[in-house]
Amino acid sequence: MKALILAAGRGVRMGQLTQDTPKVLVGVAGKPFLYYLLRNLQKAGFIEIGVVVGYKKEKIFEFANRFGFNLHFIEQPELLGTGDAILKSKGWIGNEDFVVVMGDNLYSEDDLKNISNLKNKFNYVAAFKSTHPQDYGVLETAGRNLLKIDEKPSNPKSDLINTGLYKFTPQIFEELLKIGKSPRGELELTDAITNLASLGKVKIYELKDYWIDMSVKDDLPKVEDRIKKLGL
Repeated sequence: MKALILAAGRGVRMGQLTQDTPKVLVGVAGKPFLYYLLRNLQKAGFIEIGVVVGYKKEKIFEFANRFGFNLHFIEQPELLGTGDAILKSKGWIGNEDFVVVMGDNLYSEDDLKNISNLKNKFNYVAAFKSTHPQDYGVLETAGRNLLKIDEKPSNPKSDLINTGLYKFTPQIFEELLKIGKSPRGELELTDAITNLASLGKVKIYELKDYWIDMSVKDDLPKVEDRIKKLGL
């Protein structure tokens, strides 16, 4: 199964750290953040790894050469959302199931392996229990079935949040082609997922291990601490 990393954005919430480098290459514990994600994907058994690039893409090319990662690069010239990034990968993915990860998030080897082994007709969203779900995309569920993704609701209906790790069937491409751009001018992946959920085609996979989210500059100290303690 192929893995696709979304890494085209600059990461404006990282401030000056991304003035000359993509967010995924911000240094953490002595190495670019992307290094840890790629190593976990490799340890989980992924051989074919694609990376959607855009902002300062040449820096990611240089990083791959320097660390010896054999990656397939997909360019997203305009940052039109995560849905558009996945559509750009359709030719490389082909007609098969695949895993998607966010380039600024880190998931354990075991969870990556587990979600890739869910080989059936369903799509999966990886969930994590949060004490402040209102800050994320909240997953409304019925058992293990996803009903809806509610982005940063004031009154969350659950404590399960979307971690940006997915296992998709090729159905996701069909749904992405159906949806229009959101008010902010992007193809919203969560809209396509919610449409599939309404058809009963999306289930929840709750992470068994850690999830490290590098959203903003203030996250860096705790992200570095977690990576050091995990010995990655």
